[in-house]
Amino acid sequence: MDSGFSSSLPLFVKEEPSMADVYSGHELTPLQKHAAFFDQNRDDIIYPSETYQGLHAIGCGVVVSTAGAVFINGLHAPTLLGKSLYTESYQQRAFKFPIYVKTIQQGKHGSDTDVYDTNGRFVPEKFEEIFKKHAHTRPDALTSKELGEMLKANRDPKDFKGRVGAFGEWRLLYFLCKDKEGFLHKETMKAVYDGSVFEKLEREKKQAKEFAKKK
Repeated sequence: MDSGFSSSLPLFVKEEPSMADVYSGHELTPLQKHAAFFDQNRDDIIYPSETYQGLHAIGCGVVVSTAGAVFINGLHAPTLLGKSLYTESYQQRAFKFPIYVKTIQQGKHGSDTDVYDTNGRFVPEKFEEIFKKHAHTRPDALTSKELGEMLKANRDPKDFKGRVGAFGEWRLLYFLCKDKEGFLHKETMKAVYDGSVFEKLEREKKQAKEFAKKK
């Protein structure tokens, strides 16, 4: 997939305006909210180090957080396509595999559920479709096998990168969010799409640490 960077782009253009205003003045799309959890300093740019910190904060170990940061930032490099001005500093940042929250929809990969539309908005009908098609054991949750069925059904044979991305993201979320009986609940899956599940996991990890200290 094209990374969005081209050496033919003009090097010296008026410096681009700050993009940190993505967090003020308008409502974020669900996809932007999903990504924003990992934007540690709220400057609209998520570098691999921030992705690592975010993954570690929600309960991933060092190895998984490191691998996840490399893969996620590499996979979503197409968010660069959404930039309207190309400056020298911008092109220098491109080599650091940044993800831009404001244009995160540009990094939407294939072989996904299509619960996000092309503008990063949540599509309720597509979300409900997941459970109508794949929730065989109970109507409001998926087992590991059913999640695998969902991933298989969404595969685009020509989209290896998207297939790997979808598999990695959902399997990681299943590992982190499944209940004791192995169910990934509908409410939890919905919270994945607006990023609120990440905040919940972070709170739970902090509470577990505090509880351990008191012992």
